[in-house]
Amino acid sequence: MSTSAKIAGAPISWGISEVAEWGVQLSPDRVLSEMRELGLLATEIGPDGFLPPAPADKASTLASYDLTAVGSFVPVVMHQPDVDPLPRILRELDDYAAAGADILIVCAVTGLDGYDTTREEMTNEQWQTLLGNLDRISDAARDRGVTAALHPHVGSMVETAEDVDRVLADSSIPFCFDTGHLMIGGTDPVAFAEAHAARIAHTHLKDVAIPGMQRVKDGGISYFDAIVADSLYRPLGQGDVDVRAIVKSLMDSGYTGWFVLEQDKVVQEMPGAGEGPLTDARESVRYLRGVLAELAAEAS
Repeated sequence: MSTSAKIAGAPISWGISEVAEWGVQLSPDRVLSEMRELGLLATEIGPDGFLPPAPADKASTLASYDLTAVGSFVPVVMHQPDVDPLPRILRELDDYAAAGADILIVCAVTGLDGYDTTREEMTNEQWQTLLGNLDRISDAARDRGVTAALHPHVGSMVETAEDVDRVLADSSIPFCFDTGHLMIGGTDPVAFAEAHAARIAHTHLKDVAIPGMQRVKDGGISYFDAIVADSLYRPLGQGDVDVRAIVKSLMDSGYTGWFVLEQDKVVQEMPGAGEGPLTDARESVRYLRGVLAELAAEAS
């Protein structure tokens, strides 16, 4: 078993999103200060507009809170032959050189707004375009000393278990292992961690409440509304994902990547000091540290 684990935060746990009208967007000062209050030393960069646009300014902003950059979530269209995702990817990689980030998390979005869209079934030609773009993105990242990782995501072109299996079979790109999105899409995250640890470059730890998930899958509530109602994602240890088994499996495999605490949130009104997303983030940090301490004790 690996004897150390790297824990990072994510701005989406504070409701910071690239999707328009995704609730109240808290200030960088509040988000980054609360991350440090929890003892986190690293964070994902967040969407465009969260941190200053210039790469050096992003790096200096994070440094002023004693935080380092892990990487960022970059949604791009990859399946359409007339859309080139590389310019957006290269712009993101410019930030990495200044901030020291080394994981590029890419998501194959539909090209429509948000994640509650009706997803088209890809033709074989579109699949070949997507797979080719994954190779191009991987190569561009590697040229900058960065690892690209694909993030299967609800409402994206790589969502279902069948989609994930095709990428596993037909591409060599590593995965951003998001326990929640995989589970909602029909992939067992515990089994994925056991079978494909070698393909996992980065981990987003989410806990999912099955009743909320089922309502989304049955069409009884939208994905966005399930997050707003707090019926979908829970603090780690309070949902139905076996987070402990996943962490143990990865640590046993020698995993050296990040564990990112990523509970997608929608903030509906400005919370008071010490309230709001910080409450759930604190519970997730406490739970993960407890699991890691137990596993270390068992291994000693």
